[in-house]
Amino acid sequence: MTLTAITRDVDPSISHCELTYQSRVEIEYALAVEQHRRYQAVLSEIGCEVVTIPAAQGLADCVFIEDTAIVLDEVAVLCRPGAASRRPEVAGVEPVLRRFRTLASIQSPGTLDGGDLLRVGKTIYAGLSTRSNQSGIDQLRAIVSDHGYTVTAVTTPSCLHLKSAVSQVAPGTLLVNPEWVGTEVFKDYQLIEVDPEEAHAANALLVAGNVIYPTTAFPRTASRLAALGLTLLPVDVSELQKAEGAVTCCSLILNT
Repeated sequence: MTLTAITRDVDPSISHCELTYQSRVEIEYALAVEQHRRYQAVLSEIGCEVVTIPAAQGLADCVFIEDTAIVLDEVAVLCRPGAASRRPEVAGVEPVLRRFRTLASIQSPGTLDGGDLLRVGKTIYAGLSTRSNQSGIDQLRAIVSDHGYTVTAVTTPSCLHLKSAVSQVAPGTLLVNPEWVGTEVFKDYQLIEVDPEEAHAANALLVAGNVIYPTTAFPRTASRLAALGLTLLPVDVSELQKAEGAVTCCSLILNT
């Protein structure tokens, strides 16, 4: 097996990105590009074959490729983003995913963002959020159930995506902000809570036993993760965070 990381370049229009929970501030495009390239380099350094899709002119959020699909070993499901301005992003990702997987897709009236989908083994937790609705979640369930997956809806009223509030950092271990998502649904896992002063710290990217994480932005939570013996790979995504992005948002990781 080879790990492939599909990424997409930053578009110069990123300052016009969709925002829901954050105030708009100027994003330094050149720095965002530099940070994204370093993120890609870290993926390459841990053994991923990095596939990069060019940015699409005027699609301000296209770097956040995670929201366009969920990729399982058996199938890739093309999402239908909740923000209408983001739906054209899917067309640029589809032909690349088709090289690796059979495709299915979410249809209207369903909406589904990949950032709302946390897969842990054969369970997919799906955030019912401002971006993903019940129809989208039900369609996903119908697509993946034949492959042995269960889909559990999780109400996500306080943040943009489910993975803004919870992500996997080790087998059976989740990093969570309990102020943003109820933890009862995750009672079968070891839970690491973010530091209360670092509300946005729950998004981490687990790849090949390594945790890609913005340690400088969230030093207290990073210390909690390091104390458990986890291997942290630091990245700086400060400009992408201004666009409500995070480390899981910028790649689709798949076995090939």
